[in-house]
Amino acid sequence: MSKMIVRIIVTSLVVLAAIAAAVSLFMHGRQFGRLPRGERLARIERSPNYRNGAFHNRDTTVMFTSRRGFASNMLRFLFGSKALLRPQESVPVVRTDLSALDPDEEVMVWFGHSSYLLQTGGRRILVDPVFVSASPVRFVNRPFRGTEAFRAEDMPPVDLLLITHDHWDHLDYRTVMRLKDRVGTVVCPLGVGEHFERWGFDPERVVELDWDESASPCEGLRVTCLPSRHFSGRGLRRNATLWASYAVESAVSRIYVGGDGGYGNHYADIGRRFGGFDLAVMENGQYDEAWSNIHLMPRYFARAVADIGASAVVTVHNSKYALARHAWFEPLENALRAADEGVNLAMPAIGEPVLFRERPLVRNLWWKDMADKEKRDD
Repeated sequence: MSKMIVRIIVTSLVVLAAIAAAVSLFMHGRQFGRLPRGERLARIERSPNYRNGAFHNRDTTVMFTSRRGFASNMLRFLFGSKALLRPQESVPVVRTDLSALDPDEEVMVWFGHSSYLLQTGGRRILVDPVFVSASPVRFVNRPFRGTEAFRAEDMPPVDLLLITHDHWDHLDYRTVMRLKDRVGTVVCPLGVGEHFERWGFDPERVVELDWDESASPCEGLRVTCLPSRHFSGRGLRRNATLWASYAVESAVSRIYVGGDGGYGNHYADIGRRFGGFDLAVMENGQYDEAWSNIHLMPRYFARAVADIGASAVVTVHNSKYALARHAWFEPLENALRAADEGVNLAMPAIGEPVLFRERPLVRNLWWKDMADKEKRDD
């Protein structure tokens, strides 16, 4: 073997080793959080929802429901047609002064995708805030133009930070660090507290719940952790932490926080258990037949709402990121169709307050002219 070939081989190995070291260093960065350990891991191992080293859905759940595997689906997402995945124009936003909201109002304000503020019984609850990045690197999953109008600094002090699971588009490290000093208590599913402890949150301010466990993190508020049909993970390992939906109860309202997840028996079980809700915030977007078990497919939306027994519904998980192959406006059209079929639906623009106990509910078709124009041009 010539010296030139040896040098090329050695150089290649050194470069590969350097790349591997850089990737390993990146994957151990603070933004990834930390896998559960110690007493927390011991508690997880006692959970009825944990076995063989991972959490499991109550309904048998196959992750990919098409013939394509993970790699094929990723290639399809990265290199498939981008037509209609993102709006051509800037998304309109209502610039509400959140600190000026009447504390006695029962209100929801949506910030795009799955981030929103709830007020009930005089308490403020911030759900799954993502104001910086929905991925480990900011150039991936870029938000739609206009949807970055709200920042962590715009949030008023909140009594409760409520996290449904640890995926990047629901738990953003940079966002929660910016919110750290204006949050009373963090409530999250079992195992997710490990991330917050690594990020320097006081363990006394973090409440972790397994499915069917309840807590009263502040006076006048009761939170019950409930199942959803999904998965978790911020790095290479899946399902080391739990995912969840929640019932939030105050003296005034009962609210269902749906999180992410496909249709399952848990919806009807929750509806029977709580006797209905004044507001249900339901997933509607980022669905695909390739993963139909783990996101709520449109054909099941009205059924899930009926199972839950919601007096008013707001849909989220849309209008800020393109994480699936459907047109960006398709979830909104599906929701409007469900409303025409009897679902009592509020349709706010990003930042527009929804007084969910008042009637009529806000019905802002902010997206319709944009969508009609893009369909004509496509």
